[in-house]
Amino acid sequence: MTFRGWPEEALDFYEGLEADNSKAYWQQHKSAYEECVLQPMQELLAELEKGFGEGKIFRPYRDIRFSADKSPYKTAMGATLAKGGYVQISSQGLSAGSGYYVMASDQLDRYRKAVDNNSTGKKLEKIVADARKAKLEITGHDTLKSAPRGYAKDHPRIELLRCKGLIAWRQWPVGSWLGTAKAKDRLVEFFHAAKPLTKWLDEHVGPTTAPDARH
Repeated sequence: MTFRGWPEEALDFYEGLEADNSKAYWQQHKSAYEECVLQPMQELLAELEKGFGEGKIFRPYRDIRFSADKSPYKTAMGATLAKGGYVQISSQGLSAGSGYYVMASDQLDRYRKAVDNNSTGKKLEKIVADARKAKLEITGHDTLKSAPRGYAKDHPRIELLRCKGLIAWRQWPVGSWLGTAKAKDRLVEFFHAAKPLTKWLDEHVGPTTAPDARH
């Protein structure tokens, strides 16, 4: 099947789920979820696989074991790409991310050493500046309030050193383009723009080797 975007019914489904996050609503509208939300995402990931790796769609159910919010369903669909990308569709529109959203302790150690290094650190600084010029948001899971232990508070790249994760992020509000193949075009353009950041992270940070790391 060819990806043709998400129909208006996909947005209607999530607007309804936000108003009534119940099993009854889910069961009554399950066909809309499968046909208007899930199927287009599967078609999109199939088309993106050659350039960005195999896609994996997250389950629609929330993990409520340790949450005060017992709403059973996620109000957005997220999917990852094997080469580091993330795609999300919700009633608010389309979003995409690329990078290392959360870094394990061993990754943080390698990341900070690379940021501290004059050569690799300046290269990342330029990559981040170029990404922002391209209207990409640079964010992550969390940031320290001060410098990490062992690094000066007036370090020339203190903003980057304080990051505990680093990704490029872009959100597009709902528009008529979302129901067309142009939605894929926007994602492809984003992933290409974010590639220098992802490449730097892959080269200087890489996957965690911690045996107890959570994924």
